[in-house]
Amino acid sequence: IWVESKSRYGAPKIHKVLTKDGEKLSLKRVQRYMADMGIRSIVVKKFKYHSDKPVSEEKDNIINRDFETTDINQKWCTDITYIHTLRDGWTYLASVMDLFSRKIIGYAYGTSMNADLVVKAIENACLNVKTTEGIILHSDLGSQYTSHEFENFLCSKGIIHSFSRKGNPYDNACIESFHSVLKKEEVNHHKYYDFNIARKAIFEYIESWYNRKRIHGAIDYMTPQAVHEAASVAA
Repeated sequence: IWVESKSRYGAPKIHKVLTKDGEKLSLKRVQRYMADMGIRSIVVKKFKYHSDKPVSEEKDNIINRDFETTDINQKWCTDITYIHTLRDGWTYLASVMDLFSRKIIGYAYGTSMNADLVVKAIENACLNVKTTEGIILHSDLGSQYTSHEFENFLCSKGIIHSFSRKGNPYDNACIESFHSVLKKEEVNHHKYYDFNIARKAIFEYIESWYNRKRIHGAIDYMTPQAVHEAASVAA
């Protein structure tokens, strides 16, 4: 299990997988076995980008840290993270998460951190949704998310925009957590030569690992894809 997770799983998740497979053993025993075998989950301190750009004025914080939902496509959250490449320098990933399933339902990766990037991420999130009318999308106050281009696109889809407060990253904790996990489990362990190599690695991480294989504590140790599919069938 540890090898299949590419060293990403620690004792709690390995214990959950073993329990679902019918094995009867305690978390402490799993921890002892891992210690005896000299294995542990990979943990690398994440890079923190500090911007000196002025922050926009306060806007409506509709979600207000209420991340609970009863179904998919009720509340989404989005954010941008930075990924470094040796040849092309800084590149940018904009991700969109459904708060019910914790699935990354849309993302866009590019070499420019502009409004086009974040609009593309939302466009991708909307591809398989019958109606987007009334969905609440939460973001920070970054200039990309407060741009006329972004706001006009949300209006065209009937999506309601909710904003984090100034200097409150916990207002968008779920997507911040995803980007932190992405860095911890993938990005910080590689030196990507260029944009294309990084793009392939990010695609594989999100589509093959995070959405479809990585179990998530907030959704009863199921995978985001399994929860999303179950909700889609029920609907």
